Amino acid sequence: MAVIIDGKAVSQRIREEIRQEADALTAKGIHPGLAVIIVGDDPASRIYVNNKKKACAQCGIHSEEFSLSADTTENELLELIHTLNARQDINGILCQLPLPRGFNEDVIINAIDPKKDVDAFHPGNVGGIMLNKYSFLPCTPAGVMELLKAVNTQIAGKRAVVVGRSNIVGKPMALLLLHADATVTICHSKTAGLTQICREADILVAAVGRANFITSDMIKPGAVVIDVGMNRDENGKLCGDVDFAAAEKVASALTPVPGGVGPMTITMLLKNTVTAAKNQIENAGARVARPVGI
Repeated sequence: MAVIIDGKAVSQRIREEIRQEADALTAKGIHPGLAVIIVGDDPASRIYVNNKKKACAQCGIHSEEFSLSADTTENELLELIHTLNARQDINGILCQLPLPRGFNEDVIINAIDPKKDVDAFHPGNVGGIMLNKYSFLPCTPAGVMELLKAVNTQIAGKRAVVVGRSNIVGKPMALLLLHADATVTICHSKTAGLTQICREADILVAAVGRANFITSDMIKPGAVVIDVGMNRDENGKLCGDVDFAAAEKVASALTPVPGGVGPMTITMLLKNTVTAAKNQIENAGARVARPVGI
């Protein structure tokens, strides 16, 4: 039977470390601050935003919510982002996605100062991840790496398969595993021989968004299986992309849904916010200390 990777426990441990860092900054007169923007009244987005606010309070991070109506224009949203970019007391900016119809998400993401882009969606930050020279990591892939570390997963030299090629999870997840010296395959809807490819994986990450898509015959005995999916089954019950009951009998370690990757995503957002605060302090100090040219 697989070891169940407890994302809640790992998340809580990291949040305590984040709180200690935030408290140390606050003691120096710098209170890490996160601005969360939500446009419209999408129920799922509202839940996510509320959870982020609670997590900020738990970790000693100041949070401000900017709730905009669905009829807000793109220019109005851009004006808000520009205002937040200029505020020294706001270290991180998060615009909850998806945005209502009519908004160009690329334009909105690109407007956020890369130094405050704690989701790591800005093209400048994405490029940094590609080059393995980054300040922030996308929250979900970063959380997955922490979970792998928590169960002492050897990554270097292992075969890793990521099912899903989204810009938010699949692609950056593959890059992080590659940077950790795994041999990585990305699979998607057009992949031929998917079952056999998955079965060759020592580390299998499912991020496809289809309930119980990964079955036991797709899992190599003894593999570590990370389930990023968040779906509802035919009975309306929350479930992942992996058939948990079947996978538990084959894998060596496995994340549950809920309680696996989910708690880590918000935790890594908080970590990015504190990192942003520290980076901005260092950059400000460097500007002050820079000698004047002759």
